[in-house]
This record gives sequence, C-alpha cells and structure tokens, in this order.
Amino acid sequence: MTRHRSTLADLLKVTTLTLLAAILAWLAWRWNHSAWQGAAGAVAIVFAHSVFLGAEFLILPIVSRGDPSPRPTAWALVQAWFGETGQALRVFCWRQPFRWQAVPDQLAPGGELMGRRGVVFIHGFVCNRGFWTPWLKLLTSRRRAFAAVNLEPLFDSIDSCVPIIEAAVQAVTRASGQPPLLVCHSMGGLAARAWLRAGDHAARVHHVVTIGAPHHGTWLARFSRLTNGRQMALGSDWLRELQRDADQQPAPRFTCWYSNCDNVVTPPSTATLPGADNRLLLGAAHVSLAFRTEVITATLDLLGPG
Repeated sequence: MTRHRSTLADLLKVTTLTLLAAILAWLAWRWNHSAWQGAAGAVAIVFAHSVFLGAEFLILPIVSRGDPSPRPTAWALVQAWFGETGQALRVFCWRQPFRWQAVPDQLAPGGELMGRRGVVFIHGFVCNRGFWTPWLKLLTSRRRAFAAVNLEPLFDSIDSCVPIIEAAVQAVTRASGQPPLLVCHSMGGLAARAWLRAGDHAARVHHVVTIGAPHHGTWLARFSRLTNGRQMALGSDWLRELQRDADQQPAPRFTCWYSNCDNVVTPPSTATLPGADNRLLLGAAHVSLAFRTEVITATLDLLGPG
C-alpha cells in the first residue's frame, strides 16, 4: 500500500534543501570575515522555526484560561518548547521529506502476520506517513501487520480522507485476519471519525487511539483559509455535524491522549471525547506527544498477545 509519491515530501525536500543552501551561502559569505557571525547566522537559520513555536507556547496559557486541564508552569512550557524545536526538525526536515518510505507497509498475506492484530496509522495536518517512522520500526520488529496512510490532496476536506482510510483498513484486516487498531495524530483523529460516520464501520476496528486530536477544534484554526483548516476551527459547522452523527451511531472504543502543553490543539481539553478513555500527559508539546514512551507503550499494549 505504500505510495511511491508524496506531494508533501516533495515540498519539504525543497524547503529543507533551500534552508541548507541558505546556511552554506551565509557561511561562505561571513566565515572569513567573522567565524562567530558565520556560526551564529547558521544557527539562526536552523532554528528560525523555533520563534514561531515560541509564539504558540506564549499564546497557549492565554487561550487555555478556564480550561479544566492543569495550567502549565512557565518552566514546563519552556521545556516543551525546546523539545518541540528538536522534534520538528527530525519530523519535518528528515523523516517526512527523505525517510517517508524507509519502512514500507507490512501487509504480506498469510504467514506469521495472520491472527496477530494490526495497525492503521493516520497522520495529521501537513504530514505524511514518515511521521510514524519510529512506530513503524517497532511494528516491523514485532511482526505485526500495518499500513501508514498518506492523506492527499493536502488541503482538501477531511472527508476526502475516507477512501484512503477504507483501503488501509481493508488491507490490514486481510493481512491479519482481525479488525485493526487505528492510531491517529492530530487531524488524523478527525479523519478516522469521518471514516467511521461514512458507514457502519464500528465493528471493523478494535480500538481508536487519538493523540492530540482537535475533536472540538482548536483556537489556531481560526487563522486558516484552507478547507481542512477551517473544519478544525473551534465550534465549526463541520465538527458539530461530525459529533451529531457520532451520537447517532455505534462507536468503537476510543482512547484520547492530550497534554496541557499542546501548542497546536488549544485549549487542551478540546482533544478529549465524551465517554472515551481520556488520558492527560503533562508537559508534552503537539508533535512530541506522539513519541512519548507512555503513549507508545500503552497504545501498542492494546494490540493484545503476540
């Protein structure tokens, strides 16, 4: 099922290589004049994204006033900011542009995959399957069937993800002989719910795990002019319809991970669902939350024996 082309990977390759070219050009221009200026400028280019992340962490406690989640300390926000700065470089400048095909889907029919529950991985906004690379390596070593989707077109309606998820669920079910576990980050959680409401699918999945998913929207989405971005705005018509439909259908079991230091999905409790196993993890930023040991361990434990 692994696709041979990713529009996002192409875009991120261009972005990353442009940054690299800017660093080399700066060093060539300034190094002989001042090694210190050359090094400082190169570091500033590498970590320019940290400024925008810092703004999100500054806004977070203001937007989250009145939210029932614990208010993060200033030190917790600083730690989350530094951690997310490094995590963003790994995900957006390495795994997603250059390593998104490093671990192919594991869907060989029959053999040892059969009878061992598999996983469908659903990434979030402006991401691709490379996001899940550490998870995919684990599942490969454990000989579990899995498929990690690429949700494209990038900025289409979240409902356009339904056929992609359907194909992945079918593939993993064929390979394992069992309803799969769905593991979703950010917008991927909404895409999974859109797939669930598109048909009588509750019995076709074992469990749905969402990690930092804006189930009730996020404050930052108010600035988006993209279709899927507008759908994730707090209280959007699309989200209200999604919840109304969910209330009228049988649903699989959900586990929703969220954090009081999530710099993207704010306020934090918007990442929870009524009746779900809502698990608060303190101090984790949005991308970093998906790679916390507690999240990975507890999620893969849901696969059961084997």
